[in-house]
Amino acid sequence: MSKKSYVKIQIPKEIADKAYQVLEIARDSGKLRKGTNESTKAVERGVAKLVLLAEDVDPPQVVAHLPILCEERKIAYLYVPSKEELGKATGIDVPTAAVSIEDPGEAKDALNELIEAVKKQVEPATEKRPKEEKPEKEVKEEKPKEEKEPEKPEPEKPVEATTKKKPKEEKQKKAGES
Repeated sequence: MSKKSYVKIQIPKEIADKAYQVLEIARDSGKLRKGTNESTKAVERGVAKLVLLAEDVDPPQVVAHLPILCEERKIAYLYVPSKEELGKATGIDVPTAAVSIEDPGEAKDALNELIEAVKKQVEPATEKRPKEEKPEKEVKEEKPKEEKEPEKPEPEKPVEATTKKKPKEEKQKKAGES
């Protein structure tokens, strides 16, 4: 299977198989969050220990936000080849695009080993990416503001009512016209 555009790091099959095993143990003795929405909530709340994402998700936008959230929250994540296998490993009969492990239960040691293996895979991949250099912020010297006297507003001119004519003037004009 070719690498999808949203898959940042290709994980070897051995690590993916170990991830499925950890999921099966955590399913029986710990706590999992199944599905993209539940995994997103676990990551946002900071309770996820590891997030597993399926590579064969269509459309990819379904899970595209999860790696970004995981990186912001410093939560480990990895891609597994199949959403069908991911669903089976979590104990559900349908495929799932994402699963997060909240409590590994008896799989705690295996989970830690898996996270370390993932970090070793991620480090060489991040070294290949060019780092964006952020320009240093220029320190601006603030000049003391000169105190100016507040400008006095000009007095308003009275507005004359010129819209209506007085009734006496109207009568005089009419009388003069006839």
